[in-house]
Amino acid sequence: MVPHLITALNGPLLELEQKVLEATPAIERWFRLEWQEHTPPFYCSVDLRNAGFKLAPVDTNLFPGGFNNLSPEMLPLAVQAAMASIEKICPDAKNLLLIPERHTRNMFYLQNVARLASILRQTGLNVRLGTLSEEITKATPIDLPDGQRLILEPLSRIGMKGRRLGLKDFDPCTILLNNDLSGGIPPILENLYEQYLLPPLHAGWAVRRKSNHFDAYDDVAKKFSKVIDIDPWMINPFFTKCNGINFHERVGEECLQESVDSILKKITRKYREYGIKEKPYVIVKADAGTYGMGIMTVKDASEVKDLNRKERNKMSVVKEGLEVADVLVQEGVYTFEKINEAVAEPVVYMMDRYVVGGFYRVHTGRGVDENLNAPGMHFVPLAFDHNAIPDVAAKPGVAVPNRFYLYGVVARLALLAASLELERTDPEAEN
Repeated sequence: MVPHLITALNGPLLELEQKVLEATPAIERWFRLEWQEHTPPFYCSVDLRNAGFKLAPVDTNLFPGGFNNLSPEMLPLAVQAAMASIEKICPDAKNLLLIPERHTRNMFYLQNVARLASILRQTGLNVRLGTLSEEITKATPIDLPDGQRLILEPLSRIGMKGRRLGLKDFDPCTILLNNDLSGGIPPILENLYEQYLLPPLHAGWAVRRKSNHFDAYDDVAKKFSKVIDIDPWMINPFFTKCNGINFHERVGEECLQESVDSILKKITRKYREYGIKEKPYVIVKADAGTYGMGIMTVKDASEVKDLNRKERNKMSVVKEGLEVADVLVQEGVYTFEKINEAVAEPVVYMMDRYVVGGFYRVHTGRGVDENLNAPGMHFVPLAFDHNAIPDVAAKPGVAVPNRFYLYGVVARLALLAASLELERTDPEAEN
């Protein structure tokens, strides 16, 4: 299914698309040189928003959970990308331990685990699933709606002095987390010095902060923008952060108001510069956490003062009951793409440094200025291999392949930012 084209692309994005097409060789060389200096995360997904006048990442997930939503035609690309990554990390790897989220009742998520395990097995690895759930004390089969079966097994510290992590009869070279550690870092994952743990522990939400990611993205976007001579704002949302917030106690309201007002003024100036008629807005969201929780759309700074009890409750806790103390105040980016008249946003999946597919997140009950990662969403796969070969002869703004190539470029900028973020926040890095 091809999404409706945006019929009213404005000047900034038309200019961006044209410059990206003309500079494709320079862009790909730039990425190639950057990856010589930085190591990409094993995998990553990026939520993009296309406003017609701006295309920007609004969230970067280092524990992507939607591999089951990718087009089957893209799986060979994912296998090749995973193989390239494994060969760099552990060339003689034989066994890989995959650790999923604790919840075992979400069949959509478990289908993601099955798809991910299938991709990894096709790289030549023995793959087994170890769970952090205390409820599972022996090998436990789980049947999926499509006829597949997963077997979850309890994790064990193995080897001399328990220095390694595995299963009772399984010693892996590499451990892949598909658990974002929102509930904290379990002791069983700590002090693993003989195995590769991907992503590293400081990538989990127990430690990670979105503001660190967007700090790194700000640097990447500015550097990239010089390569193709564009205004970085076209691909970069304004943001700031507020720490020490307590929504229940109404602590930090003043910081929140000032931050919202500051970002709205910056957006207003840019809208005026480019003749954009839309109303500026910001997204206030938890600086740590995922699953679309703890998010609020704000169009006036007064809206964050005197929140009612329902709004305070919504903003104060995210996944795993994690209390919100720090928030990100981010420029809101409209999404004017639609599928069957429902609002949609592209999500791009990458393994190593390669785009391996993506999908549209679609929500029939949400507006163009709202968070779409919410109950009621559904997904429409994108087959990037068919749609992402640029057509330089096409008129700017009308070619779907050019749109998808542009998505891949901006998503890879966020991937590069994630690698910088992990380098900068590595607790074991040498100063």
